[in-house]
Amino acid sequence: MNTRRRIAPLLPFLAAAAHAPAVLADDAELAKQAQNPIAALISLPFQLNYDDKIGPAERGDKWVMNVQPVIPFSVGTDWNLISRTIVPLVRQEDVAPGVGRDSGVGDITQSFFFSPKQPTAGGWIWGAGPVLLLPAGSKDRLSAEKWGLGPTVVMLRQADGWTYGALANHIWSVAGNHDRNDISATFLQPFLAYTTKTFTTFSVNTESTYDWKAKEWSVPINFSVSQLLRIGGQPLSLSAGARYWADSPEGAGPQGWGFRLGVTFMFPK
Repeated sequence: MNTRRRIAPLLPFLAAAAHAPAVLADDAELAKQAQNPIAALISLPFQLNYDDKIGPAERGDKWVMNVQPVIPFSVGTDWNLISRTIVPLVRQEDVAPGVGRDSGVGDITQSFFFSPKQPTAGGWIWGAGPVLLLPAGSKDRLSAEKWGLGPTVVMLRQADGWTYGALANHIWSVAGNHDRNDISATFLQPFLAYTTKTFTTFSVNTESTYDWKAKEWSVPINFSVSQLLRIGGQPLSLSAGARYWADSPEGAGPQGWGFRLGVTFMFPK
């Protein structure tokens, strides 16, 4: 009887200790999935970017909050369809002479990736499908006012804490305001990340765009650190980092350094 009385207060701690290995295993898998842009995991990332020295006088600055829901759908026994949406919420000021300040919703990018549920024999994960540009901008200066369409593809490999690969797409304008410039743009995003045993991830990537009409590059190089954790049982990833503009359109793009903050909510099955 005395033994039971002594053990009773320890039962919650013993139960938590028994549960800990399962939670750690789950978190290790979540940390891995967080670095996979086509993981079969519902997630809701919020990504805040800041850039300045924009425009011919380098007096402009720009804030962009990207809301990026990712929703997987099972297609038969062997395939997934991954929906990735980017909805930009923009606030910009003096990005061109005399334009002043604008804020609102920018154009939406919608991608669909058909991806095998299992990696290849060599451990590669891949997906491919269409990408669409939707002219959802709430103001003229926040929208290209063009409908766009093209292919997108991603390929990556994960092993021993490392994740490396690349995502690419190309968008051509197919309809929209005839008074606005046509679009033909290639997006390239090679990435490299390392996740530690404490679920801290160090990553570097570029999100480069080549405008085939203007024949100009935009090349930000992003460095970031993220940490997977749980708040009230909810898994999420917090990230922070810096970005350097290696190249941007002359007299129009950002210059020098900017920064990025993010939080990603994850909803495992």
